[in-house]
Amino acid sequence: MAPLPPRRGAGLGRGVRRLAPVALEVWRRWQALSPEEKARYRALARRYADRGRGIGRGAMDRARKRRGPR
Repeated sequence: MAPLPPRRGAGLGRGVRRLAPVALEVWRRWQALSPEEKARYRALARRYADRGRGIGRGAMDRARKRRGPR
């Protein structure tokens, strides 16, 4: 009989147990921020996301130009 393949998600429990305390601390710190600080962090994250989308869009446009018309 052939050996059984590894289960999907076999190490998932360990990862969740390791990540849970970190996630809880991040949540506590977020809750402790003032509304002004939360707004500032949200605006910063929005700027980073917009910048990333712009960079990705530019890379896709360059790749399309390199490939040429089809």
